[in-house]
Amino acid sequence: MRVADDLAVVTTVDVFTPVVDDPYDYGRIAAINSLSDIFAMGARPVSALSIAGFPQSTLPLTVLTAILTGLVDAAAACGVPVVGGHTVKNPEPLFGLAVTGVAHPDRLVLKGGARPGDVLVLTKPLGVGVMTTGIKNERVGADGIRRVTDLMLAPNQRAAEVMLAHGARAATDVTGFGLLGHAVEMARGAGLTARLHWPSVPVLDEARPLAEAGVFPGGARANLAAYADALDLDPGLMDWQTLLLADPQTSGGLLIAFPQQRLASALAAFADADIAARPVGRMLEPRGASIILSAGQMDG
Repeated sequence: MRVADDLAVVTTVDVFTPVVDDPYDYGRIAAINSLSDIFAMGARPVSALSIAGFPQSTLPLTVLTAILTGLVDAAAACGVPVVGGHTVKNPEPLFGLAVTGVAHPDRLVLKGGARPGDVLVLTKPLGVGVMTTGIKNERVGADGIRRVTDLMLAPNQRAAEVMLAHGARAATDVTGFGLLGHAVEMARGAGLTARLHWPSVPVLDEARPLAEAGVFPGGARANLAAYADALDLDPGLMDWQTLLLADPQTSGGLLIAFPQQRLASALAAFADADIAARPVGRMLEPRGASIILSAGQMDG
């Protein structure tokens, strides 16, 4: 919402059930995930309200305290005070933040701003939904749990700063709809087609064998069914590969559209910030489907 010629206010809200066993880490992940929508727009978060659903009859209040402490600590680490909130009784834990941010109206980075030829860059690997499902099924070891937890705890704040400094035209964070779903939103918003290249998409090492074994959350198949009509899939891809690109991510990375001439400088800046960003596709003139998914390597 534009409130002045030089000021826009952006607001967002996100909540989800636990994806890790440690309540403090869960609270931190919930905060980082909630802040991502603000960062994806190129805005600066300035305050947050906690939203808490808690099963008081089945879990001790110490768990609630740990989750809320994690929420507050992670938001504070990003410079965002949690100024209040609301707690209700719920059959299972459900936590997140309602976040308010600010930006100059002319500097907001929205989903639909990409142009033909822009290169799509992904700032985090995929596989979070597969991994958290594997954790619930006791198929992930301690190292894998730590790796996916650290990935979810990595804020998109620095990636957003690089995005703004290097002329990004469009962006979104990759969360519940998976890479394919959020790419569909970007393509439709711009009236274009996005070509994605499977070999270019980064995937967590531990997630690949789980995906090959069919360990997916139900949301992956639901996602794929929801936007199947928007996809042109390479027949050379196996089902698990396509499902992995529809895997719901918690606190996923940013999918950013850069002009070709700004790509090299942006990738160098990501590397300097220790962010393993990778080009995964390109925006094209409209070609019927919103997404063309290729089994071949990306050129250029």
